[in-house]
Amino acid sequence: MARAGEVDSSRREFVQSAASVVALAAAPVALSAAGGSEADKAAVLAQIPAMHEANVKRLQDWIALPSIAAENRNYPQGAEYMAKLAREAGFAGVKLIPTSGKPGVFGKLDAGARTTVGIYFMYDVKQFEPSEWSSPPLEARLVRREGLGTVCMGRGAVNQKGPENSFLSALLAFKAAGRKLPVNLVLVCEGEEEIASPHFQELTMTPEVLAELHKCSGVFMPEAGQDRDGGVLVSLGAKGVVELELISSGERWGRGPAHDVHSSLEAQVDSPSWHLVQALNTLVGADGHTPAVDGFFEKARPLNPAQERMVRERAAKTSENTVKKTLGVERWVHDSSWVDSLLRLESQPTINIEGLVGGYTGPGGKTVLPHRAVAKIDMRLVPDMTASDTLAKLKAHLAKRGFADIEVNMSGGYNPTQTDPDSSLIRAQLATYRKLGHDPQPWPRGAGSWPGYVFTDPPLSLPAGHFGLGHGTGAHAPDEYYLIESDNPRVLGLEGAVASFVAYLYALA
Repeated sequence: MARAGEVDSSRREFVQSAASVVALAAAPVALSAAGGSEADKAAVLAQIPAMHEANVKRLQDWIALPSIAAENRNYPQGAEYMAKLAREAGFAGVKLIPTSGKPGVFGKLDAGARTTVGIYFMYDVKQFEPSEWSSPPLEARLVRREGLGTVCMGRGAVNQKGPENSFLSALLAFKAAGRKLPVNLVLVCEGEEEIASPHFQELTMTPEVLAELHKCSGVFMPEAGQDRDGGVLVSLGAKGVVELELISSGERWGRGPAHDVHSSLEAQVDSPSWHLVQALNTLVGADGHTPAVDGFFEKARPLNPAQERMVRERAAKTSENTVKKTLGVERWVHDSSWVDSLLRLESQPTINIEGLVGGYTGPGGKTVLPHRAVAKIDMRLVPDMTASDTLAKLKAHLAKRGFADIEVNMSGGYNPTQTDPDSSLIRAQLATYRKLGHDPQPWPRGAGSWPGYVFTDPPLSLPAGHFGLGHGTGAHAPDEYYLIESDNPRVLGLEGAVASFVAYLYALA
């Protein structure tokens, strides 16, 4: 498979040229207080094609160094590498901020502008099983995808190193052009997002960091915001999450064995594994899907009419078959219609089994009665649910049904987040997308989660969201990728994504 310098040059030059033309043809953006102009913007955009190979290589090198919090892998190396990237992009005073877990990274870029914007990064990635991938997950190879173009395939390619690298590439284009940014930036970066950010609030509440965030007009996270057909969503929030383990053991239960025993003893000895299965069965209704924890929905705020309209408009403009093919599914839950499935996605809190492990799982059989079984659970939350209240409800539910012995160990989590669609941050996003020739669709909230509540809740109470053109998919899954060179002029590759960040920074000013 090709590396950065081996892609067909004529195709790349065409894609580069097309991306630059799209960006440069955009309608004029308001001038920045720092003295930025359309001439400045054009000078910055002109640098992007010449930086293509360096920008690709930076992404490939970053993917080759995975920081995985769940495995305690590459710490503090991942944070140190992130700090290096930030310094190279122009951030000053970059430092590692210690927490009770993995260190965060903090830095500032003072351009002498009137407006200051916060940037949220994560430097950690999800675990991976190399045997499941068609291309080695740490080699970040450039791979052709039929009907799409050339992608960089690797763990973290789209979640989040690809979009973050594109944003850093935009800052480097300003440096190369000798132009000041139209806004000041405050960078906050964590290394535990993939384990539900258990210590991120420690990072943001550090006095030095909090003081700089108070200067911000809003906070955004770079993303690859286009779907495979070129559509763009602007999420106005995200679901919260609680990640936890439920552990059933003979020792804690006081029944069953204190260590694995022969399976023939099932006739006279209780099974902690079945005990866990019975407990899990109480968490959902008879459909095996709808949460049945006592009071689980009592604080769940329904979608308002404006949010329902967003969903219906999006459903009408999106191919259901394409989404099903991408996800590898044939039916929605309850055999729902496309519209109803999307309404559920946006409005419903969930209880999901991430993993279920107990006893022997190797080749062949091993006739044991295990003394311990574990279920890994995540619960997704909608406004006005909170992580602490939902966890308390789960514990009370289990205890009421005779499962108080089951350990409930929360490993991370946080509240949902919501941002006003009329905030300056969101209005700048919508305006930028439109000026770049796209039709952005406001979206009530992302079904996934990020710790944006730290910014949107007191004491900061800032608007927060995501921005970025470009495409990628496969987060948390095999063959994750970020689009480098697109065969579809509506879906931008790396250079178009970089250009979109340049345009957005001017819009924010």
